[in-house]
Amino acid sequence: MAVPPLARSARVPAAVALTAAVALSLTGCTQLFDTFNGSQPGVAVIRPEPSQTTTPGMEFESQFTYDGSVSLSSDVADDLEVRLDVWAADPKRTGEWMPLGEKTFGFAVNVYDHRVDDKAVLTEKRRVYVSQIAITSQTSQTGGQISTPFQFAADPRTLVPTDTLRSERGLLLNSFQGGLHVPATVIHQLPPDTFGVTLQFQLTIWVEGSANDDTSFLQQTVYHQLPIAIFPQAEPETATGSEPGSETGSESGTPTQGPRP
Repeated sequence: MAVPPLARSARVPAAVALTAAVALSLTGCTQLFDTFNGSQPGVAVIRPEPSQTTTPGMEFESQFTYDGSVSLSSDVADDLEVRLDVWAADPKRTGEWMPLGEKTFGFAVNVYDHRVDDKAVLTEKRRVYVSQIAITSQTSQTGGQISTPFQFAADPRTLVPTDTLRSERGLLLNSFQGGLHVPATVIHQLPPDTFGVTLQFQLTIWVEGSANDDTSFLQQTVYHQLPIAIFPQAEPETATGSEPGSETGSESGTPTQGPRP
């Protein structure tokens, strides 16, 4: 299925083995999802490079905020790419993402085997299944506090129609049906002094070592971090001393808008 055009991609390297994972509660989601038990020890792990830290008062660096979308890519084997696409859904203008109110994003996960043509039959491709997805959050606040207001966890097989290709390993990503597509996930109210929030995505996947070889699957965990800038709410303006008929300040509660390219 189609996904809005997306901006730049960033490659992330493989790293050390995962020793434990934590099951997350379900929030910010209207559908009831299964909570995961977490990844098993001893599986391979792909971690992103550490994100640039931002101190209170500095501009919060966010390619997602600048472009309204971002594409995050991981090589899980030679010429085998898992891609996470994330885009702003409502408001679509990321300059309107503020602490109060709901902020909705969509995301999709797909896989590309660059050893074969995109139109090759499935038996010629190395299959990749996603068995669980979890998202946590961490705020950046001018007061120096840190909170985790957004958490999401789901079995991907519960997020798509029942006729999608699946197995005990999870949802098949490299299928004609287009992998995993979640059009709306909601971040609710954030602390009033929040100027940025970083989402941490965790995908547990099964990767086929050789095409059409059921015995060659290995489990991996892919991590991505997504920084999102949050803009301050507008303060009410008073129109003291204004002449009759002259323009006054903006109405109380009217949000400011962040810069857009």
